[in-house]
Amino acid sequence: MASNHLSVFASFPKIGIRPAIDGRYGGVRESLEDQTLAMARSAAALISSNLRYPDGSPVACVISDTCIGGVAEASACAEKFARDNVGVSLTVTPCWCYGSETMDMDPLLPKAVWGFNGTERPGAVYLAAVLAGHTQKGLPAFGIYGRDVQAAGDSNIPADVREKILNFARCGLAVALMRGKAYLSMGGTSMGIAGSMLDFSLWEKFFGMRVEDLDLSEFVGRLNKGQFDQEEYQRALAWVKVKCPEGADYNGEAQQRSREQLDAEWETNVKMALIARDLMVGNPQLAAAGLKEQARGRNAIAAGFQGQRQWTDHFPNGDFLEAILSSSFDWNGQRAPYIVATENDALNGAGMLFGWLLTNTAQLFADLRTYWSLDAIEQATGKRLSDDLVGDGILHLINSGPAALDGTGECTDAHGNPIMKPHWDISDDEVQKCLAATTWHPSISEYFPGGGMSSRFRTRGGMPATMLRLNLVDGLGPALQLAEGHTIELPADIHDALDQRTNPTWPTTWFAPILNGNGPFCSAYEVMNHWGANHCVMTCGHVGHLFITLAAMLRIPVYMHNVADARVFRPSAWHAFGTANLEAADFRACQTYGPLYGRR
Repeated sequence: MASNHLSVFASFPKIGIRPAIDGRYGGVRESLEDQTLAMARSAAALISSNLRYPDGSPVACVISDTCIGGVAEASACAEKFARDNVGVSLTVTPCWCYGSETMDMDPLLPKAVWGFNGTERPGAVYLAAVLAGHTQKGLPAFGIYGRDVQAAGDSNIPADVREKILNFARCGLAVALMRGKAYLSMGGTSMGIAGSMLDFSLWEKFFGMRVEDLDLSEFVGRLNKGQFDQEEYQRALAWVKVKCPEGADYNGEAQQRSREQLDAEWETNVKMALIARDLMVGNPQLAAAGLKEQARGRNAIAAGFQGQRQWTDHFPNGDFLEAILSSSFDWNGQRAPYIVATENDALNGAGMLFGWLLTNTAQLFADLRTYWSLDAIEQATGKRLSDDLVGDGILHLINSGPAALDGTGECTDAHGNPIMKPHWDISDDEVQKCLAATTWHPSISEYFPGGGMSSRFRTRGGMPATMLRLNLVDGLGPALQLAEGHTIELPADIHDALDQRTNPTWPTTWFAPILNGNGPFCSAYEVMNHWGANHCVMTCGHVGHLFITLAAMLRIPVYMHNVADARVFRPSAWHAFGTANLEAADFRACQTYGPLYGRR
């Protein structure tokens, strides 16, 4: 039996629903009990019917045993939530309540308040009052208030309210799912890349996680001693020989390795994938073989593999392990993707983790390699592309290593459009298409003296996508940037001409950001010019608004995005830091509140 990626979750955190009520008996509270509880139940039903945990099961909600009309009931609810593993708090009410007596005071739970917009009872008045209390007490909360007035007996949740509840719940769950887990640093700094110089305080204070350090000699030891599941290894190797077709060897004749050597590299690559997975989450089969310590893993929800150069100068590279673990399938079938960052770039690993927890889909790790203008493309290929296809230019996302095979775009929606989707929605046929669209090439010996196999594919065009990067800034801390856009499918001859100008053994995604004329988004060139690092993450879908909401929960400012203001959802307290320049207000709010798990 293979180890389970989701074994790091003893249980999934739940959404806690807090029905707040006017506590005055004698006619007031009694008249509101049914309506208030109905709001709580409808919110729970909305969440459970629309949101899934990483294993595909519906998100569970816990409703307070009673309506909350005062401090005693608020305390009882808090105790229930602690017992029931509640990680996110949503207060709902149709009426006036006593704000400071009914509010959620837990400083670590992401929290929101839905105040019913009806004229019969002042739910909106309570919403404003309790949000003011949250702001005054330094406990930021999201305010949810419908645009249109509803009748008191209207049990429908308006579309704008539905969207805010679900977006808040998605992001709140991401916060809760990270808490208490680990990032596993497999190796150290890769080629002087700053992102692989791990900042422990970032993971501890902002994400509520720990960092586990591991020297790569652990891989050598497990390879030499055969400390992996031998049966699974044979099964995985047989699967690889059938499902992972080899492509051309782009090495010069003098640098090409023998068939015997390549076969040995394949064997080592498969063993490395098993070992990396076992190091992250453990493997009960190792315990059965007497390796009890090795069987436990490191409780890692995310990891990074150093690779270059201390490893790759002597051993096969980590391209296969990173690509196959980051995908939504392997020799065991469809399963949740592992988050494994190339070159141990933990900052990109954090972005991959955010994207997976928000969307339940695999994430594409890439170099933001080149900006290609229309003129430059014409000069390189002799052909002029239409600006209807690529705007004023495109960005070449090409990984100096692997990327999740889901990034081929061979999974599709109901209309046949390319997407990346949760593992439980991926069919066997789609798995085969992703595998067939990927070829594996002997690594370029000059880059990787130790050998290894590198993947190559071209992402299908027309996929909505969000490109993001978390950066660390001295004196500021973490800051997020993102760009929504689309993948572009170039004509084959133009793609080949451009792709061959760099290492052709790596996956390519052509990306065109959506331009709105504001700041860096006046041109694709300026998006490239303003990017904060050599790496980026690509998440399927236009989900920049979710990253912005999650960042606010973690107190991370967002300094570059092209999400329309109407889609941005942050805690109500952010308004107090400025309304004319929302980016600057975000910086001031995050600086004031500090990291979610930092000392206050």
